Amino acid sequence: MAELKVNEAIQQPVSQPVNIKKNTPITEFWRKFKRQKLALGAGVFVVLLFILGIIGPFIAPYGAAEFDYDHILEGPSAQHWAGTDAYGRDIFSRIIIGTRISLFISILSVLLGAVGGTVLGLISGYYGKWIDNLIMRFCDILFAFPGILLAIGIIAILGPGLGNVVIAISIFSVPMFARIVRSSTLAVKSTVYVEATRSIGAKPRRIIWKHIFPGTVSAIIVNFTMRLGTAILTAASLSFLGLGAQPPSPEWGAMLSGGRDYLNTAPHVTFFPGLAIFLTVLAFNLFGDGLRDALDPKIKD
Repeated sequence: MAELKVNEAIQQPVSQPVNIKKNTPITEFWRKFKRQKLALGAGVFVVLLFILGIIGPFIAPYGAAEFDYDHILEGPSAQHWAGTDAYGRDIFSRIIIGTRISLFISILSVLLGAVGGTVLGLISGYYGKWIDNLIMRFCDILFAFPGILLAIGIIAILGPGLGNVVIAISIFSVPMFARIVRSSTLAVKSTVYVEATRSIGAKPRRIIWKHIFPGTVSAIIVNFTMRLGTAILTAASLSFLGLGAQPPSPEWGAMLSGGRDYLNTAPHVTFFPGLAIFLTVLAFNLFGDGLRDALDPKIKD
């Protein structure tokens, strides 16, 4: 009986190995990100904003400086969807055209701040000691001032204008990136493969940029996305105060500033630019939250 069972076991076909599909980092990121409906919707809105920033001047119904003196301070209508301002200019067209300006200011300023903060964070986290103390104390000084107050102080020194707004926003963005990159650098620096690379005599520059920097990219991307909303809000605030974009620029903050004298008689002049700022900042924040959750390996779902 035992011999019969052995023969039957020998005659049974060997099961074929099952091919298990392994998720790549990109597919794993998309699997986690698409479950967050708010972040996904915000991402679609952000993509549409960038498309609008590129083609906006070509599809706007009217020009940014096209006057219609027969329809001054007119409310929303079929001819002017968001109404007109004190000069008869179409507000909807100016918002569309101003999308490019607001996005350009935010992207360039945050990009400059990200580059400067990343370099400082990598140097601070890798070398430590007095270099770390010096860089972090510099960041503490910048953190001591509220962002908008620091930007106003920089503009007061440099003078008003979009170029100086970019410089001001990039300067107060540096310490945020420096802190985040330093924290990631300290975590990556203690890993086994970095210690092994250092033990074989690799130069610090190669270790920093080839082995440590890739480990900080996800944190940089998330912070970059969320800082874009802050940069748009800060640029609009500076323009509203007369320190940023100057009339007749269709920048959203400048449009708000131009309509504040008509809040009682024509509230639409400020409502629609303010709505554009609100939706854009909200979209970038929700999108950044979704990216953070999708890129965080500690979050399992």
